[in-house]
Amino acid sequence: MVQEFQRQNTMADLKSKRLIYLKGFLFLVILLFALGLIVFETRSWQITVLLLLVVWSSARLYYFMFYVIEKYVDPGYRFASIGSFLQYLFSKKQD
Repeated sequence: MVQEFQRQNTMADLKSKRLIYLKGFLFLVILLFALGLIVFETRSWQITVLLLLVVWSSARLYYFMFYVIEKYVDPGYRFASIGSFLQYLFSKKQD
Protein backbone atom coordinates (compact mmCIF):
# COMPACT_ATOMS: atom_id res chain seq x y z
CA MET A 1 0.00 0.00 0.00
CA VAL A 2 2.76 2.46 0.92
CA GLN A 3 4.70 1.58 -2.22
CA GLU A 4 1.61 2.22 -4.35
CA PHE A 5 1.17 5.65 -2.75
CA GLN A 6 4.83 6.47 -3.33
CA ARG A 7 4.57 5.50 -7.00
CA GLN A 8 1.38 7.52 -7.47
CA ASN A 9 2.77 10.62 -5.76
CA THR A 10 4.07 12.41 -8.85
CA MET A 11 4.35 15.91 -7.39
CA ALA A 12 7.94 17.09 -7.41
CA ASP A 13 9.55 19.25 -4.75
CA LEU A 14 9.37 22.97 -5.35
CA LYS A 15 12.85 24.06 -6.47
CA SER A 16 12.36 27.54 -7.92
CA LYS A 17 13.47 30.23 -5.47
CA ARG A 18 10.98 32.70 -6.94
CA LEU A 19 8.09 30.25 -6.46
CA ILE A 20 9.23 29.47 -2.91
CA TYR A 21 9.21 33.19 -2.08
CA LEU A 22 5.83 33.55 -3.79
CA LYS A 23 4.48 30.69 -1.69
CA GLY A 24 5.74 32.37 1.49
CA PHE A 25 4.23 35.69 0.41
CA LEU A 26 0.86 34.02 -0.27
CA PHE A 27 0.92 32.49 3.22
CA LEU A 28 1.51 36.00 4.60
CA VAL A 29 -1.42 37.35 2.55
CA ILE A 30 -3.70 34.59 3.87
CA LEU A 31 -2.54 35.28 7.43
CA LEU A 32 -3.14 39.03 7.18
CA PHE A 33 -6.50 38.59 5.45
CA ALA A 34 -7.72 36.11 8.08
CA LEU A 35 -6.44 38.31 10.90
CA GLY A 36 -8.21 41.30 9.39
CA LEU A 37 -11.47 39.39 9.17
CA ILE A 38 -11.19 38.18 12.77
CA VAL A 39 -10.46 41.69 14.05
CA PHE A 40 -13.36 43.06 11.97
CA GLU A 41 -15.77 40.39 13.24
CA THR A 42 -14.80 40.47 16.92
CA ARG A 43 -13.63 44.08 17.25
CA SER A 44 -11.67 42.86 20.26
CA TRP A 45 -7.97 43.49 20.74
CA GLN A 46 -7.89 40.80 23.44
CA ILE A 47 -9.02 38.16 20.94
CA THR A 48 -6.55 39.51 18.39
CA VAL A 49 -3.63 39.33 20.84
CA LEU A 50 -4.61 35.83 21.96
CA LEU A 51 -4.87 34.72 18.34
CA LEU A 52 -1.43 36.16 17.57
CA LEU A 53 0.01 34.33 20.60
CA VAL A 54 -1.52 31.05 19.43
CA VAL A 55 -0.16 31.49 15.91
CA TRP A 56 3.30 32.54 17.14
CA SER A 57 3.62 29.78 19.72
CA SER A 58 2.41 27.07 17.35
CA ALA A 59 4.97 28.22 14.75
CA ARG A 60 7.72 28.10 17.40
CA LEU A 61 6.61 24.63 18.51
CA TYR A 62 6.69 23.42 14.91
CA TYR A 63 10.20 24.89 14.49
CA PHE A 64 11.29 23.19 17.71
CA MET A 65 9.90 19.78 16.71
CA PHE A 66 11.18 19.73 13.14
CA TYR A 67 14.37 21.79 13.23
CA VAL A 68 15.84 22.17 16.71
CA ILE A 69 15.50 18.49 17.65
CA GLU A 70 16.84 17.32 14.29
CA LYS A 71 19.76 19.78 14.10
CA TYR A 72 20.85 20.08 17.74
CA VAL A 73 19.48 17.18 19.80
CA ASP A 74 19.46 14.13 17.53
CA PRO A 75 20.95 14.76 14.05
CA GLY A 76 20.35 11.15 13.00
CA TYR A 77 16.59 11.34 13.28
CA ARG A 78 14.24 12.77 10.63
CA PHE A 79 10.69 13.67 11.58
CA ALA A 80 7.82 13.17 9.17
CA SER A 81 4.91 14.47 11.22
CA ILE A 82 3.76 15.51 14.66
CA GLY A 83 2.86 11.86 15.27
CA SER A 84 6.42 10.89 14.36
CA PHE A 85 7.72 13.45 16.87
CA LEU A 86 5.45 12.10 19.62
CA GLN A 87 6.60 8.53 18.92
CA TYR A 88 10.21 9.71 19.09
CA LEU A 89 9.57 11.62 22.31
CA PHE A 90 7.86 8.71 24.09
CA SER A 91 10.40 6.15 22.87
CA LYS A 92 13.23 8.34 24.26
CA LYS A 93 11.55 8.54 27.67
CA GLN A 94 11.44 4.74 27.87
CA ASP A 95 15.15 4.37 26.98
